[in-house]
Amino acid sequence: MRLLASLLLLAVAAAAQIRVVQLPGKSPLVTFRFVFTTGAASDPAEKPGLAALTAMMVAEGGTKDLTYKQISDAIFPMASSFNVYIDKEMTTFTGETHVDNLAEYYKLVRARLLEPGWREDDFTRIKDDAINAIKVGLRNNDEELAKEVLYADIYAGNAYGHYNYGTVSSLEKLTLEDVKQFYRMNYSQSNLFLGVAGGFSPPFLEGMKKDFKRLPEGAGFHPRSKPPANIEGNRAVIVEKDTRSVAISIGFPILTTRNLAEYPAMLLAASYLGQHRMSGGVLYDQLREQRGLNYGDYAYIEHFPLGMYSMEPPSNVARHQQIFQLWIRPVEPPTAKFALRMALYQLDKLVKEGIPQDGFERTREFLTKYVNVLTRTKSAELGYAIDSIWYAVPNYVEMVKNAMAKIKREDVNNAIKSRLRTNRLVIVAVSKDGEALKKLLASDDPSPMTYNSPKPEAITDVDKIVEKWPLHLSEADFKVVPVGEVFQ
Repeated sequence: MRLLASLLLLAVAAAAQIRVVQLPGKSPLVTFRFVFTTGAASDPAEKPGLAALTAMMVAEGGTKDLTYKQISDAIFPMASSFNVYIDKEMTTFTGETHVDNLAEYYKLVRARLLEPGWREDDFTRIKDDAINAIKVGLRNNDEELAKEVLYADIYAGNAYGHYNYGTVSSLEKLTLEDVKQFYRMNYSQSNLFLGVAGGFSPPFLEGMKKDFKRLPEGAGFHPRSKPPANIEGNRAVIVEKDTRSVAISIGFPILTTRNLAEYPAMLLAASYLGQHRMSGGVLYDQLREQRGLNYGDYAYIEHFPLGMYSMEPPSNVARHQQIFQLWIRPVEPPTAKFALRMALYQLDKLVKEGIPQDGFERTREFLTKYVNVLTRTKSAELGYAIDSIWYAVPNYVEMVKNAMAKIKREDVNNAIKSRLRTNRLVIVAVSKDGEALKKLLASDDPSPMTYNSPKPEAITDVDKIVEKWPLHLSEADFKVVPVGEVFQ
């Protein structure tokens, strides 16, 4: 028993240690990432948005000694930054400053993270901002809205099953005491990755580590989120709002995460089908280039927030559970059904036929080079290093490059057949007339394409197949939700 007790004490002590990622260099800029392994998945079931509101109070409020305005006035002449992003299992504070301002800048950051002011006026301002971010920001962004509704539907009843920033009604009820309690329970040494890069000195780093040992050693217990419920058949959610186009997202859960052997093969498959914001993917070529349906179409095996604003995937949105997702950027209402059918047709073709040899070689070569871009900044390099520790995998860039050098086409095709499908999926659309779109998509009627000028026979022959492609949806499989009720 004594031995067991000793081992448990050692385990607790080890778990309580702050994990430090350092990238010292000669750059005159010093870059920070403070990543706490807590987020929306740690929200109490009845209080969605609490993790986000807490993080925003830390990043956008005052400290024990300084008001928010005093901090803003002090940071402005330094031309420095301090921001926060909240995801399901990580809350990330990022910052950067010139080394000449490091001492003064760090004092402000340290005070924000370790000595929040918890002022009522800050709380009221930040809570109002959070509510308006849903009412005005998210609900007016059709593309991001469709993606968030997709996640919420797939993970309903799961710790991942609410929007990271909560709901309007929940935010309205949250109190300052709720926020302070969440901070006390979750902002701990055992939850902290301390990342710093650039022209800092060893004594500076030692001082940082000493400072953050003021946090509690251990965090409150949060059980691992259960897997999402099985999707029995295709189903659809239509968010009805006054909009000119139709934004579509499609998805279903997958087991693939970075620490599984199949990850490189799935990464290659998704890139071949639709690399984010790149023109080389099959979806982009078939929907945009060949048919002019929209701006772009992409595929994902990992969460990619705010994709309409970013070219590269962000770091520190690591998750134990992921979905496979197709993002169909807004299309004109008359072509919405055809665009949806075309996306599923191309996915089905990939599942049944596999990736062709030339596509495999081209995509493998692309990923081998593209992965270098992901860590072109010190902030991204820190973020990916932290993610690799969290997933317990090697350096991400080297891991992908080494995998691409060894991977075979049959590895990719085996992963595709094992993980991808065109049934038992969720479709989300943001559209003006929800009932009309429901009837349209539930019908097996053809949805022929028309063009302003003649198209090659190779295109029209495929169109004749796609216009009748089964969606396997009946009206009973639809849910139409007014936009004002989404995340309300």
